[in-house]
Amino acid sequence: MRGGKLIALSIISALIADAGLAQSADGEDLVIYAAAAVKTSLTEIATNHERATGRDVKVVFDSAGATQRNYLADPEADLLITTPARIEQAQNAGSLPEGTTIVLGTTVAGIAVPPGATKPDISNAENLRAALLAAERIAFSDPSRGATVGNHFMTVIAALGIEDEVLAKATLAPNGIETMRLVLEEGVDIGITQSVEILQANRDALAGPFPPEFELATAYALWHRDELTPEARDFVAVLLEPESRAILAEEGLAPPE
Repeated sequence: MRGGKLIALSIISALIADAGLAQSADGEDLVIYAAAAVKTSLTEIATNHERATGRDVKVVFDSAGATQRNYLADPEADLLITTPARIEQAQNAGSLPEGTTIVLGTTVAGIAVPPGATKPDISNAENLRAALLAAERIAFSDPSRGATVGNHFMTVIAALGIEDEVLAKATLAPNGIETMRLVLEEGVDIGITQSVEILQANRDALAGPFPPEFELATAYALWHRDELTPEARDFVAVLLEPESRAILAEEGLAPPE
């Protein structure tokens, strides 16, 4: 009888182990969808966590809007990092349940140029207008994909009265990572994205933030369900440690006050 119990327990243990190996479609212990603004810092934090725990962490980066849509479409997703405004809208619409929102930091919209190029004067609206008109090629994230800065930039060029001129020479990138690739690898004259994404790609590419009248500050936040797996709970704790906060700040995400 005792042997029968041991065999039964062994079978149960094997089933539990098999279930653990199949926690997601790709076999990861943790699945995170995150806005591209935190790509460099979150990749470092996730890599450190994998080394320390032996757990697999899958992180998928995209624009803030696309990130949220991808999270909602993935039943295996554990954590979401996007803007607090999008989280609140989704909760009001009922697509996200009640959960916990933790602000990780804030960045501002910025303007990038190829490293080594002359940085334009963008200190006021008139100078920004002149810089955009003088540029031969401009790249910014596609507003239709939920790009925070892309949507803002559309209002800026409309206010400056140069919407048609800018769009005629613009490339719409899927996200800020691709915007910066176009600037750094293809020599696009001006890239518009979050300052944190510019700093992560190449600090020498930052020309500066938008002038005060068009300044856009964007916060990014972690959201999770109230009921978390142990793996997700552990990673949330790591993400909020001083060391991780310092990594986020070093890459351009100013900590919350």
